[in-house]
Amino acid sequence: MKKIKKRGAVYGVIALLLCVAVYLNWSYVGAPDELPAAEQTDAQNGVDGAANPAATDYFATSRLSREQARDEAVSTLREVSESEQADQTAKEEAAAQISALAEDSVAEANMESMIRAKGYEDAVVMIGDGSVNVVVAPPEGGLQATDVTVIKDIVVAETGAVPGQIKIVEAA
Repeated sequence: MKKIKKRGAVYGVIALLLCVAVYLNWSYVGAPDELPAAEQTDAQNGVDGAANPAATDYFATSRLSREQARDEAVSTLREVSESEQADQTAKEEAAAQISALAEDSVAEANMESMIRAKGYEDAVVMIGDGSVNVVVAPPEGGLQATDVTVIKDIVVAETGAVPGQIKIVEAA
């Protein structure tokens, strides 16, 4: 019984450390001045030179930071899943978390595409534990209640999240 509780505590600490690492990376990673990934993202999204470069850089930088944090988390989980010292349960938990991160990544990309398809210039979506954050480039006149409803409908359809778990912010 003690072994099971100890194992659960270890998993909890690993998950907590993973969340802290992702948050710190998201909060403190500075993007380089010349960001080739931003140019590639802009070309893929059809953003032309007439778009607001500051907003475009924000979205590209946010996507890059999100992917870097996710890559670090997956790397850590892979180490656990491939470790000789880890027991089978830890390996299975790490594999499940890797799968969940991959699913979140696909869902985020789908939601970003659907938001752009609805006529918004750009958006970045971040799925966290029990929450979904959306930063959107506001249309002329700023985000209105109808805009928020459209975006929430997309997020709910893709993730199954309840509206109270969804936070929508317009990029400055």
